[in-house]
Amino acid sequence: MTDDLRTAADLIVECLENEGVTHVFGIPGEENIRLVEAISRSSIQYVLTRHEQGASFMAETYGRLTGKAGVCSATLGPGAINLLLGTVDATTNSTPLIALSAQVGMNRSFKESHQGVDLVSMFAPVTKWSELVATPGAAPEMIRKAFKLAQTERPGAVYLAVPEDVEEAQVDADLRPLRVNVPRPDEASPDQVTRAASILLDAGNPVVLAGHGATRAGAGAALRRFAESLAIPVATTFHGKGVFDDEHPLALGAVGFMRHDYVNFGFDQADVIVAVGYELQEFDPIRINPRGDKQIIHIHRFPAEVDAHYDVAVGLHSDISRSLDALAAAVGSRPESRAGGQGIRALLADELARGRADDRFPLAPARIVADTRDALGRDDIVLVDTGALKMWMARLYPTYEPNTCLISNGLSTMAWTVPGAIGAKIARPGAKVLVATGDGAFLMNSQEIETALRLNLPMVILIWVDNAYGLISWKMDLEIGRNVDTAFGNPDFVAYAESFGATGHAISSAEELLPTLRSALAADTVSVIACPVDYSANLELIQNLGDLDEFAS
Repeated sequence: MTDDLRTAADLIVECLENEGVTHVFGIPGEENIRLVEAISRSSIQYVLTRHEQGASFMAETYGRLTGKAGVCSATLGPGAINLLLGTVDATTNSTPLIALSAQVGMNRSFKESHQGVDLVSMFAPVTKWSELVATPGAAPEMIRKAFKLAQTERPGAVYLAVPEDVEEAQVDADLRPLRVNVPRPDEASPDQVTRAASILLDAGNPVVLAGHGATRAGAGAALRRFAESLAIPVATTFHGKGVFDDEHPLALGAVGFMRHDYVNFGFDQADVIVAVGYELQEFDPIRINPRGDKQIIHIHRFPAEVDAHYDVAVGLHSDISRSLDALAAAVGSRPESRAGGQGIRALLADELARGRADDRFPLAPARIVADTRDALGRDDIVLVDTGALKMWMARLYPTYEPNTCLISNGLSTMAWTVPGAIGAKIARPGAKVLVATGDGAFLMNSQEIETALRLNLPMVILIWVDNAYGLISWKMDLEIGRNVDTAFGNPDFVAYAESFGATGHAISSAEELLPTLRSALAADTVSVIACPVDYSANLELIQNLGDLDEFAS
């Protein structure tokens, strides 16, 4: 297209290309057809989805794995509103995302009109920035600002609404995208490093809590150097799984189970918590600092939120890897912490081993976790949906590399995993991708199976089938003594998968699961595996945890 015929839609697409965007996930509507058509003439692939919510989850997962903002797109009104869930999920999960939607034209924005709602106000509370592209010439500055906000400091989502008459308006020939300027990592404050080192030198039982920010910052190697140099055990949040190898002698596992778990013992004994890339929405700090008496060293790109149980003694607000290396050098060496370690790892390993040998049918949750781990390689990706299965996978699934066990624990959204797997496969095409989802969550976004098949993206969807909203049943049983209004019926999952052209499997005995998983992961298609689960093990787990104080003593 010649410059004198360029529209704002063309300019927006040029700006997206300038930011390195390779995919836009969405559904076209009448009011954004020019943007979609402009994308078709660009280097960007438009990924047509079956629901805008699915598009937002694809963009979020892509952003989580690449560190570059995933982009989702929709029309105005209901299409834009459907983007809202994945957008807020990205913000609460500190993941970079750009949500673009159409909006009614400026010529009718001031009055009641068809499909006209205040989208900017709707997105404002759940994004880092929400704004209307009111004039065509504003596009370069607004797109640059959107990506800068989404991808820097604490990442999150940005929303931009483009009125239909702005999208189709012609723009000046000299309007061009702005230069992308990425700031360099900075050094930790020497004074703050000295203060933090003094605390660690005086500490008896320090423990590290590594969160999602450590993963985003690529700080896994520095974290390992820090832990080994100072002999400090490391626990992770659900979000941080994999940033510290679960096989490492200093690994404690993941903290976040709804009851006092083995990993909590390390924090019971600790007097200092070194929080590395931890954000409060990942896990309530009252669970590891109930009396608010532990000293906390906060290592992150930005200051911590204020919380009575997260009263920071020293904050290092700079590049996480550089902060860890500087702090380790300042401390030098110290005695090994007694805050857990080998005993906690042994308890978790024994529980997983018992699960691997459990032949009950329907399957024990620990058996499903063990077989999933045995079927996947160290660098393969499992996306864990919200529900009872999240508690089992987060606790027991050994994770060795960052971003290989993906859990949503900010908003804890159901049904993000099937569309998320598409974003994961596009971001990491060489990895095998497996979805672990409950039957309740699966049917909320299962239509995206068609998207995966159309794009030739092989993946495995493992459905934990209990014909109920299992986590709510568990919670009711624990706190009320019975559960009500959580049960439902299901379709024939094999026939359902095959109706899309996918492959379906139904597990009828415990010994069938592992070979079925291996076969499905080797297949060049979408495979759906329906696996009945025995969630009576939920209450067994609570009982088996037993008297935790006895172990802690």
